[in-house]
Amino acid sequence: MTVAPESPAATTPSLLATLPGHWYTAPGIFRREQEHLFEAMWFCAVRGADLDRPGAFRTVRIGRESVLITRNRRGELRAFLNICRHRGARLCTEESGTVRRSLQCPYHAWTYDLDGRLTAAPNLSKMPDIDRVERGLVPVRLREWLGYVWLCLAEEPPSFEETVIGAVADRLGDAASVERYGVAGLALGRRISYDVRANWKLIVENFMECYHCATIHPELTEVLPEFADGLAAQYFVGHGAEFAEEARGFTVDGSEGFGRIAGIAEEQDRRYYAITVRPQVFLNLVPDHVIMHRMFPLAPDRTLVECDWLYAPEVVASERDLSKSVELFHRVNAQDFDACERTQPAMDSRAYRDGGVLVPSEHHIGTFHRWVTDHVPSPDAEECP
Repeated sequence: MTVAPESPAATTPSLLATLPGHWYTAPGIFRREQEHLFEAMWFCAVRGADLDRPGAFRTVRIGRESVLITRNRRGELRAFLNICRHRGARLCTEESGTVRRSLQCPYHAWTYDLDGRLTAAPNLSKMPDIDRVERGLVPVRLREWLGYVWLCLAEEPPSFEETVIGAVADRLGDAASVERYGVAGLALGRRISYDVRANWKLIVENFMECYHCATIHPELTEVLPEFADGLAAQYFVGHGAEFAEEARGFTVDGSEGFGRIAGIAEEQDRRYYAITVRPQVFLNLVPDHVIMHRMFPLAPDRTLVECDWLYAPEVVASERDLSKSVELFHRVNAQDFDACERTQPAMDSRAYRDGGVLVPSEHHIGTFHRWVTDHVPSPDAEECP
C-alpha cells in the first residue's frame, strides 16, 4: 500500500527546525548516545557468513564496548564482551581471525572455550573455589536476521520484532516484502569500508532525504529519475522508486545487471527501496542485489561505514563482472559522505548554534530527531556551547 504524505495545513510552516549544532559535536552528548542508543538497542554487527568455521571470531565496537563474536565447535554463534574476567585486559586485539579451540588472554593466559567458559589459567588447579562458569566471559544477546548478527548489550533488550523487523515492516508496509529477497541466502560480492569524518546523525539524515539528489547524484537520478524531484523513497510507506524507462539495470551507466532475485514480487521488479533501521543500518533493495550499510559511530565527528553488496550465490560464483553494479552505489556513498564531511565543520559555527531547517520534502527527518531526543537525556548546560 502506498500512502502519500498529507498536505500541510495552512498553519504548518514550510521550514522546521533541526537539532542544534552541539548535538553533532559535544562529546557528552555522544557518550549519552552511546549509552542510550547503541548500547541499549539492537545493533547489526557482522555478516554471519564472515564467521565461516568453528573458531572464527570478529571484534566490533558497539558504543563504548568492544564485543567479540565467535562460532563455537557446534557451529553456533556466540557473543561476549571482549574483556578478560581476570584483570580486564582486551582478550582479542585483532579485528578478526581463527582460533583452534579456545580464546586466551595475552596478559595472564586466562583461557576460555568458544562458549565463554573459563577452562584454564596459571595455577587454576590450586584455586578449587573458582566457579568457571561465573568467571567466564560476559555474554551479549544475539539474534540472526537477513544473514547478519544483531547484538544488544542491554540487560533487558527491546523487542527485536518490534524495533528491527517492525522498522522494515513500517517502511515497506509488511515484513514479507523484504523476506522475498532472501537476503540471508545471498552471497557477498563486494565490501567497502568508508571512514567518514562526520557525525553519525548527519549520515542518517542524508540517507533519509533526496532534496540533494539532483545536485550531487547525477548517476543515481539517471537510473531513478523521480529522485531528481527531491522526494526520497522513504517519504512514502511501501513506495519503491521506479527505474528510468531506458535503464536496463541498477548500474552506473544503466546497463543490464543480473537476473532478478528469485522470490521477489512482480511489483518489486525495476524498483529501488530504501529502509532505515535505527540506529545504524541502511537497507537498499533492487531486483538483482541488496546493499547493506552498517554504521559504527566512533567519535562525535567520525563514523565508520561498512557497505556490503549482496548477490545471488551463482552470480558471485560465476565470477561475473560486478563493477558497474557496485560502482553506482559506491559513487552515491562517496558523494553523500563528502557532503556530510563538508557539513560537519559548520556544526561548531555560531551560525548553526540553533540548528538549521528542514524543507517540506525533509520534514520526515524531524521524526528521526524526535526519536533521538526521546531516547537521549537532555544535555547539561556545559554541553551546550
